[in-house]
Amino acid sequence: MAITDEAIERIKEMIVSGELRPGDRLPKEADLAGRLGLSRNSLREAVRALSLVRVLDVRQGDGTYVTSLQPELLLDAVSFLADFHRDDNLLHLLEVRRILEPAASAMAAQVMSDSAIEELGKVLEELHDDPDIDRLIAADLEFHRRIAAGSGNPVLASLIDNLSAPTVRARIWRGISQEGAAARTHEQHWAIFSAIRSRQPELARAWAAVHVAGVEEWLRQAV
Repeated sequence: MAITDEAIERIKEMIVSGELRPGDRLPKEADLAGRLGLSRNSLREAVRALSLVRVLDVRQGDGTYVTSLQPELLLDAVSFLADFHRDDNLLHLLEVRRILEPAASAMAAQVMSDSAIEELGKVLEELHDDPDIDRLIAADLEFHRRIAAGSGNPVLASLIDNLSAPTVRARIWRGISQEGAAARTHEQHWAIFSAIRSRQPELARAWAAVHVAGVEEWLRQAV
């Protein structure tokens, strides 16, 4: 194991064990390096790496702190990396969405509140029957965001939110170039919503899988 990797592991162990908690300030660099048996340089590199993935917060002139470690904060790194994917690699993102979104839809059908389901339906009602592509994509993002939040699992919701945005360009491209894609998307949204509203988790799971797979299959042929 590289020295910097070892330093990262040692700091991670302190956080996982509860020795360092969210919001805690790390000991001074010299003290922490001596305590962990590391060079100050390797410790400094480890702190820099952990700050990039939002585990640590380096405050100039004040010290280094453990962040809140909230899922949405840590998963920003997923979104950052996903933004660099080429169109052919978007297939990998869509494959992950095809795994996660059906699960979120099934969970939402079981635990999403009635009021939240009503608001979900309003997202679709505002589009009417023949939405243009810009309004459809905006509604698509909001629709899936609300379902993910309605799953009751904040980690799952953050993952879906971070994986959804990088595929927007592909969804717009499909909506413009594939005949009937916009209408099919709108129809599938209604099918997912109806399954959630009627509290049928497996039906919601199936329709969500069909919905994401449609974009994935189109992109697979396109690239």
